[in-house]
Amino acid sequence: MRHLLCLSLFALVLTGCASSANIGGMTVADTQAQSQTYSPALKENVQVSDVEGGKKTNPMWTSEIDGPDFKAALSDSLDKAGLLSAAGNAPYTLKAKLVRVDQPLFGMDFKVTSDVEYSLVDNASGKEIFREILSTPYTATVSDAFVGVTRLRLANEGSARENIAALLKRLSALNIEAGQVSLKQ
Repeated sequence: MRHLLCLSLFALVLTGCASSANIGGMTVADTQAQSQTYSPALKENVQVSDVEGGKKTNPMWTSEIDGPDFKAALSDSLDKAGLLSAAGNAPYTLKAKLVRVDQPLFGMDFKVTSDVEYSLVDNASGKEIFREILSTPYTATVSDAFVGVTRLRLANEGSARENIAALLKRLSALNIEAGQVSLKQ
């Protein structure tokens, strides 16, 4: 019994405890967020509703992407892109739902794929302008982090960050003017 307890403690020290994906690790970098051109109608006119889905991390199990943390990273990224409204009643609301986060249980390289459903709604008319599920993979390797739980957290953060970057690219393709919505050519 004593040997089993010692072995368990050694395994815990070697692997560490799981931690949630960090907001900063999920947030798109300034240069990437600002590299897109957006419709003037979206500039500083988007608010983010609560994010559906996501899971709290159990420190004794695996790293997860928490809904409120994903919302914070999404809001920070939209702010860096110049799209987030400072007012409480913005013309457009962005809704997000973490549909699925596909994670490996073990391995050397951890590939995580995040599927997030986004919906952009015109608040004046209630009309949905855009709805799409974006699926983005990200792989964290042993060179990124030797400890597995850290590597999984980095893969979660990378997948979420790439998903938000894909959303920003998709939003830059929207042309919104006087009630007309089209894709930029």
